[in-house]
Amino acid sequence: MFNVLIVDDEEPVLDSYEFMLNTFPAEGEKKSPFSLAGKARTGYEALKLINELKPDLVFLDINIPGMDGLDVLEDVYKKYPRMVFILSTAYERFDLARRAIPLGVFAYLVKPVSKKTFFSTLEKALGRLQSFSEDSGYSNPRLCLFRRDILSAMDEQRWSWYRETLDLPSEYGFFIAAETEKNMEKQGPLIWQQLSFKYHCTFDVILNRAIFLISEDLKPQVYRPKVLKILEDFFGSAVWYAGLGNCYKGPQLYQSYNEALAELGAQRRNDVWISAGSRIAGLRQKIGYVTAEETKSQFSEIWEPLFLTDFTAAKLRMVSLFTLLLDDIYGCWSAGHGTLPQAEQSRAGMPFDPAEIMELLDLDAWKLWAERSISGLAAAASLERRGNYPPPLVKALAYISENFHKSIQLTDAAEAASVNAAHLSRLFAKHLGTSFVDYLASLRIAEAERLFKEKRLSVKEAAHAVGFQDPAYFTRIYKKIKGILPTEAYKNE
Repeated sequence: MFNVLIVDDEEPVLDSYEFMLNTFPAEGEKKSPFSLAGKARTGYEALKLINELKPDLVFLDINIPGMDGLDVLEDVYKKYPRMVFILSTAYERFDLARRAIPLGVFAYLVKPVSKKTFFSTLEKALGRLQSFSEDSGYSNPRLCLFRRDILSAMDEQRWSWYRETLDLPSEYGFFIAAETEKNMEKQGPLIWQQLSFKYHCTFDVILNRAIFLISEDLKPQVYRPKVLKILEDFFGSAVWYAGLGNCYKGPQLYQSYNEALAELGAQRRNDVWISAGSRIAGLRQKIGYVTAEETKSQFSEIWEPLFLTDFTAAKLRMVSLFTLLLDDIYGCWSAGHGTLPQAEQSRAGMPFDPAEIMELLDLDAWKLWAERSISGLAAAASLERRGNYPPPLVKALAYISENFHKSIQLTDAAEAASVNAAHLSRLFAKHLGTSFVDYLASLRIAEAERLFKEKRLSVKEAAHAVGFQDPAYFTRIYKKIKGILPTEAYKNE
């Protein structure tokens, strides 16, 4: 049983965390492996209880009265190297997260915290705590002692101390950073074992990201392909990211660490935008035909992962997206206007220029702007598209967007639109330049591509999930539309 301290100045949060803690479903256990040791509402109270109770796990809010959470952490983390700290705050702050890394923070939660996220974080924390209480068989200590100096240069005396403490054989080394959606507390030691067959390797897991220090003097062109092959073989078909730094002498190892994180971050940003492609296509296709709530939900699936990367880059992506949406609805750029006509701005009820996004200073400002803007665009799209298309076609398209994953026919859409099938078929040809069958197939293929990127389902399962009952027919249609086999597309994602 592991003891937990919850630190937060909001009573609803304390009560919510306590309830979820007590109902945490441990695999193979009838009751939670965690026990609430106490609650604290201020920084000074947290400091007192940490020293008195010595809990195994601490949920620590950053913005608490008195000493803030990071000040508390700076005071105690060296005293209790095996105490697991999970920070929480009401908004994402990358500067705080960066400050927290060298303090041994295990995870970082942004409020409000869902039950799914809370349980997932607890499961990972349980793995860390269990690794402390069992003989893990590591020949080297973890890098947790190294965290405080990992972000800047150190003097030779400090480096000599680390070499001796971590039993590092070489004056030189380089860092590897790797992450995946899986629990890196479990994956990290397994990757370490594979790397240790070839290199002298020490590791740690920071915010569910595995960090490996290779203590050898090697050239990047020698170790880079070998390390990437080890990681590729380990992760297999799972989605993973990795960054490798160059080799440096000990006091300058922070440069290798920063290079590894920068490469990993660039991979994530690029992959997130690529994976957003099918979602963007779906949003552009459905906006105006589905409910405002569904539009907001689709939009959230696009921007939320993007804004977990670089804030400025994410804003630039959103400028592009809103420009596309405005042009889809009004044709203001493709028609050669160059700007959104004032009359059409008034009709939308929310005149704005996508460039406004670049003036937003933080995530809270973005959320306010995005909520207002996407709601207005959804309403404008509904008005515009209903005005351009006959009501029966609008109803049919809405029905298809909500039911494309089912086995539906032209007659089903016609019934939903209160017209006969022949009339609806003519409406598709006249206004969309396509047939019901081809329109439905394109919609399903776009959704299948989104599922390919998630890698949760096989090609056959994805085909069935989007409405194709016959895998062979799905393959034929996919190749007809995309020019390649779905198995090739899946492999390349």
